[in-house]
Amino acid sequence: MISLKNQPGGSSPGRQQAVAEPSSSRVVPKPVPQSQAQDPRRYQIEQIRRRYSPKESNAPHGSTSFVFKLTPSDPDFPFELDHLLCDLRVPQDYPEERPTLLVKNKDIPRGFGINIERGWDKLAEEKPGATLLALTRELDKHLEEFLSEKKTETVKLVNFKDTRHLTAQGAIESKPVDEPLEPPKPALEPLRYVPEPSYSKEQIATAKARRATEVRQLEARMGRTPLYRRSPDGIVYTLPIEPKRRSELPHGLQSVASIHLIIPLLYPLQNLRLQLNEAEPEDAEPLEDLFSEKAAEQQQMTLMSHLNYLAQNMHKLAKQAQEKTQARIQAAKASAQAAALTSQVVEEHDDGKEKALDDKSHIKVIPRPPEWSLVYGDDDSSDEGTDPEDELGGGVALGVETPEITPAPVVSEPVEKGTMMSFPSIELHGIEIIQVSILSISVKCDRCKTVNDVGGLKPDTEKVLSCKKCATVMAVKFRAQLVHEHSSRAGFLDLSGGKVADMLPSTFVPTCARCSTQSHGLVSVRGETVTNVCRDCHAKFTFKIPEVKFFVITPGSLPPPATGPRRKQEKLGLHAGEPLPGKGACQHYRKSYRWFRFSCCSKVHPCDKCHDDAEDHINEWANRMICGWCSREQNYAVEACGYCGRSVIGRKGKGFWEGGKGTRDQRMMSRKDPRKYKRIGTSQAAKKE
Repeated sequence: MISLKNQPGGSSPGRQQAVAEPSSSRVVPKPVPQSQAQDPRRYQIEQIRRRYSPKESNAPHGSTSFVFKLTPSDPDFPFELDHLLCDLRVPQDYPEERPTLLVKNKDIPRGFGINIERGWDKLAEEKPGATLLALTRELDKHLEEFLSEKKTETVKLVNFKDTRHLTAQGAIESKPVDEPLEPPKPALEPLRYVPEPSYSKEQIATAKARRATEVRQLEARMGRTPLYRRSPDGIVYTLPIEPKRRSELPHGLQSVASIHLIIPLLYPLQNLRLQLNEAEPEDAEPLEDLFSEKAAEQQQMTLMSHLNYLAQNMHKLAKQAQEKTQARIQAAKASAQAAALTSQVVEEHDDGKEKALDDKSHIKVIPRPPEWSLVYGDDDSSDEGTDPEDELGGGVALGVETPEITPAPVVSEPVEKGTMMSFPSIELHGIEIIQVSILSISVKCDRCKTVNDVGGLKPDTEKVLSCKKCATVMAVKFRAQLVHEHSSRAGFLDLSGGKVADMLPSTFVPTCARCSTQSHGLVSVRGETVTNVCRDCHAKFTFKIPEVKFFVITPGSLPPPATGPRRKQEKLGLHAGEPLPGKGACQHYRKSYRWFRFSCCSKVHPCDKCHDDAEDHINEWANRMICGWCSREQNYAVEACGYCGRSVIGRKGKGFWEGGKGTRDQRMMSRKDPRKYKRIGTSQAAKKE
């Protein structure tokens, strides 16, 4: 054991570590996250968002305001203060510029609020490398100290009513009338009173129901994102946004990472508004106004549709907003120039009148119209572009440069032609939209009226097929559309050589109404109810198609030309209902009452041996036949005709050569079969010879 007594040659053991101080070369700084090193402002702001859930807004000079409540953490805090209402202003150039703090508490005298704000500035000066979250913690520690300081003296400013303009007006009225008066300046038009629109109870109820549905969808879709915030009153939503072409945005909008979406309580009766965070006001305000105008025009779009449109077309909207702003500035300049020229012309005209009265000359000087200077600019403009039609009152101003206004993007809809397919009474429960991804239909041939099945039709892909009876070439193309509660139109079919008869089991892709997630393909047919669960939010949805209707808008085009020369059809001279010659039997098979159409040459022969005798090639399997009793062509059947029902192999169930019931093997024949022992002696005698 180790002795606890003092050793003779040394000192008594203490509680200090045996390891000496580490060398300075082994000391490393605390690791800094990569996101903080790349963008410290965004990283520290995200810390404030996660810690306090502040209310964000744009402050003057490009800074961002964060309003939150700071509750004192000291359990023995001596002052009766539930929380400190802080307004943290983070400048655009942070951390180069220091953040500022404003105290918003109304129950705290302004002098003590100034003490807290000065204390914050002192903390920020003493600790320049500290984060925003660290500064708020230091403020919490020193809050009692700041409130214990002497109250700063403040001054209250009071505004008094100014009546000097009344005195000046009386002095103007007392002036003599003989003095020439200056031309009156154009008075500003008073603002017109616009009464607030009134809505009925049904409109308000419908608007509230739609707002609740779209807000629920918005929260389900965007609620899991890190930048998502919702105001306590449920009107302002902070949402992340990623523009499609950020590099094409103006310099003041390239740092946009989130937006404030303001959804009024009576949306969509009241207009939707938008605020861009971390953006320059001169670039953001025109874009916000233009977005509000677009949202007011497209009221049928949902909130998620507006967000997707903004993310995809922000660069276009910014360009349109800049052009509108420039056009407004140019119009204001033009009006100012026109007013100045008009006043100058009036003065010159008055001087000309005085001179004319003195000289009474027969020469009259006509002043140059002001609009010539506005349109053509210099006097060097030539008249080469004049047209005699314009002189006759064409009504077109030459040389006027109209600003090019980029039209708003219009969603192109499929052209209404061909055959429209619709589901009039479709039932959608928990489904926002549904689309046909793979369509299967039955097409009726225009020539022989035979129904052919066509499957695997994908949108905007043409499929060519031939009739299974008359080999007529047909073509089908499907143009799909989205089906929702306000539209039952599923798409259009462009057909040639046939008409649509019915819809077969097809594949549908529904979109969840709760989270807007597309489901996998589900196979359904008319009259069948399909129920499934969303893969993302696990919500249950159901759809049913009670009926399918086809409406021919324009007739189908001519069938496409067949590849290669068309074969000549045989003229057999047959009439439906009359029997074939010899009832279809031949010298080879006397109890086979039918003719066969062989697939190798599409010609008709009573049997395979007759085919080999007449043709110069080997026969292939026959997939069609002609009944010997009614002369009707049909698909191959084993025993009976599909039209008249009579047997084509003699007595039903007693077939010998055909039908699969008989056999040629004498060992397998029944003893009651007379062919079992027929010609046995003859064959043996022939073998002996």
